[in-house]
Amino acid sequence: MAKPIPELELKAIEAVVSVHPEGIAIQDIQNDLEEQIARRTLQYRLKHLVDEGRLAKEGDRRWARYLPPAAAKRQAKASELTEGGLAGEFPLSRQAAKIQEHVRKPLRARKPVGYQRAFVDGYRPNDTAYLSAKERTRLREVGTPTSWKQPAGTYAKQILSRLLIDLSWNSSRLEGNTYSLLDTKRLIDFGKMAEGKEQLEAQMILNHKDAIEFLVGSVEEVGFNRHTILNLHALLANNLLADPEATGRLRRIPVGIEKSTFHPLEMPQLIEECFNQVLATAEAIEDPFEQAFFVMVQLPYLQPFDDVNKRVSRLAANMPLIKTNLTPLSFTDVPVRTYTDAMLGVYELNRIDLLKDVFIWAYERSASRYAAVRQSLGEPDPFRLKHRDELVEIVQTVVLERMDKKATFSRIAVWAEKNVAAEEQDQFREVAENEVLGLHEGNFARYRIKPSQFKAWLDAWNPS
Repeated sequence: MAKPIPELELKAIEAVVSVHPEGIAIQDIQNDLEEQIARRTLQYRLKHLVDEGRLAKEGDRRWARYLPPAAAKRQAKASELTEGGLAGEFPLSRQAAKIQEHVRKPLRARKPVGYQRAFVDGYRPNDTAYLSAKERTRLREVGTPTSWKQPAGTYAKQILSRLLIDLSWNSSRLEGNTYSLLDTKRLIDFGKMAEGKEQLEAQMILNHKDAIEFLVGSVEEVGFNRHTILNLHALLANNLLADPEATGRLRRIPVGIEKSTFHPLEMPQLIEECFNQVLATAEAIEDPFEQAFFVMVQLPYLQPFDDVNKRVSRLAANMPLIKTNLTPLSFTDVPVRTYTDAMLGVYELNRIDLLKDVFIWAYERSASRYAAVRQSLGEPDPFRLKHRDELVEIVQTVVLERMDKKATFSRIAVWAEKNVAAEEQDQFREVAENEVLGLHEGNFARYRIKPSQFKAWLDAWNPS
């Protein structure tokens, strides 16, 4: 018989949590307790309090926060009101509503299931379709910029500064990250971490930024192949996994899905085999929207990595959209609980209806947002678009080598003579000089320059 937990210890924990209606992390609870107890023991005590309804828990794993039951109920009510409004804008199909009803049942009422390989085996590229022809046509209508015929990735590059913030924030938010949109903008633009937030949250957002820049900057090379997906995982998981060697490497350990009855594959050989199959199938799909949705379904279902699987799928889903100059999918306003329910439907039932409703609604939302963004930006300068990579390179060189004005203009002239066609050299020099002269603390990040590098250059540029 298990030894009863001393009531005084439980009340001490409740007292610490009670003064944090917004929620408190386990490390902070441990720090605030007058009598220190081991972390594993504290985890057991917290689980007991949650099971007894004396505390509430939000988030999973390292993102878990504990709060008083009354505060949790208030937040849940606010969340339901928010989701109710959103649900009204993308009404769930009957099939999707049934999935949601199932996955919201208690765990004990849901049947344990394992990975069903037939789910991917039964998919035939360009024959099987998760999205109907009507749905794909509608998505293309709303997602194609007017009269947009440019090289691959041009549209994403034009809206990159906005995409970095939107997609980094929303994808992180779906994982329980508590940064606000403004916090995220300050972090990405100025490298400024939000006060009172964990470093892990900043790391998650900055990892998204690096991964998005990788996809957009290497648009001609990326695809549904091992190189791209493994490197995408390495960027998104950087400094976040318990085992640093697991970044960019397929899973070798068993994993569980919290709050789910789904048990992913455990044998590394099968994980490797199915991973290659999923990528080969995705690569063979011709329609970019079907490609995107297929990856959002099958990559998380396989759970090929120790962690960060859904993040990889969300960014990988953007690859075919970026490559074909369609509006990217930034997951703006997607409710966390609805997305979680949709993924549980895939895991436990192999049903995609709820996730499809979310995907279509979210894409139309993103398309509407970026249509307004592009309108405010106006038409891109074709010369700057053509020489975008060269301009980034020369501006980086000027900053990293801490050049003053005289050295900068001389270097640009020499560089243009060696790297730009003769008939374009004068215009390139003018544009490059204006790029350098226009550098300030709000735009240097687009040249992949760090805050410390910008500050050091600024001291050389303005020695007085």
